[in-house]
Amino acid sequence: MKTSDFYYDLPHELIAQTPCPNRSASRLLTYHRDTKTIEDGVFTDILDQLRPNDVLVRNNTRVIPARLIGTRPETGGTMEFLLLRRLEGDEWECLCRPAKRAKAGTTYIMTDELTATVLADTEIDGGKRIRLNYNGIFEEILDRAGQMPLPPYITERLADRERYQTVYAKERGSAAAPTAGLHFTEELLKQIRSKGVTIVDILLHVGLGTFRPVSEENIEDHPMHSEHYEVTEEAADTINRVRQGGGRIVCVGTTSTRTLETVTDEDGIVHPGIGETSIFITPGYRFKAVDALITNFHLPESTLLMLVSALSSREEMLAVYQHAIAERYRFFSFGDAMFIC
Repeated sequence: MKTSDFYYDLPHELIAQTPCPNRSASRLLTYHRDTKTIEDGVFTDILDQLRPNDVLVRNNTRVIPARLIGTRPETGGTMEFLLLRRLEGDEWECLCRPAKRAKAGTTYIMTDELTATVLADTEIDGGKRIRLNYNGIFEEILDRAGQMPLPPYITERLADRERYQTVYAKERGSAAAPTAGLHFTEELLKQIRSKGVTIVDILLHVGLGTFRPVSEENIEDHPMHSEHYEVTEEAADTINRVRQGGGRIVCVGTTSTRTLETVTDEDGIVHPGIGETSIFITPGYRFKAVDALITNFHLPESTLLMLVSALSSREEMLAVYQHAIAERYRFFSFGDAMFIC
C-alpha cells in the first residue's frame, strides 16, 4: 500500500491547540465494526460502551520534559534536543535541530546545572548520541531545565504540564504522551471499576517509533524505531483470565495496542516480558489480543492511522474520519476520542 492511500484533508482549525477544560468532557465517536455504524457522544459515554467483564488495558508511562534548548558558548548558537530514550548511564539517544551543526565533541549549555556533549550520530535522521553532564538529582534538574515535548502542530503554550500527562502516569520515560488516556479522570475510572471492568497497567515509553512521519512511498519500506515496553506477570495473567472468561480486551491507545500485540502469541496468550518493540501494524494484520480500541484522531499518512485502519479497513476508517471532520470533532493530541469496537 502507498503512504498516500492514508491521506485526508483536515481543516487547520480542527487541530486542537489546548486540552479540553474537563478531561472527560471531550467528545467520543463510537464506531461499531459489525454494523458499520457511528454514534456521536461525549467521552463519559465510554462507561455505557464498556461491559462488566471487559479488561481495560492502559499505558502508565509518564512524559519527561524531554525538550531542551542549549547554547554553544563559543558561538552563541542554539540547539534543540529532544530526548528519546536513555541508553546507559547519562547517555541518551535524541533528536537535534539543526542536526548538521551538532558535531561530535561539541558541548551545549542548557542551564547552570546542565550541559550536553554530542558524542556521535545515530542511525536515524537527525539522531545523536549525547551525554548529559550535571551535579545533583537528574530528575529534579531535568524538571527545571526541560520543556514538555508538545507536537509541532500545537503552537499554544501549555499552562499546566500535567494536562499532557494521564492521571495514572507513573513510570517516567516518554518523549510524548499516550494521548488516548488524557480523557480519563479519577472519577470516571472509579465508575468504570464499579461497573465490573478490570483495569490493567502495562508500559511503553513513547519515542520516535510512535510519532515519526512516514516518508517512504510504500508503507512496507518504513522502518519503525524501537521503543521500550514492560508487561508484568500479574498484568499478563489478568488479561489472559479475562479473555478466557469471554471478556474483551479493550486497549487505551495505540501504544497499549502495539505492546500487547508484541507480547501475545498466535494462540492469543499474553506473555510477560521486558524488551524493545518495533512492531508496525498495517491493514491486513491479524490482531492476536486486541478486541476494541480507544484512540484519538491521528495525522494523515501516519503509522497510527495505518494501525487503526487495520482494525477495520482503510476505506472504513477514512469514511469515519470524514464524518468526524463534517461533525467538527477536534483532532490530534488534545483532540476528541474514538472508540472502535
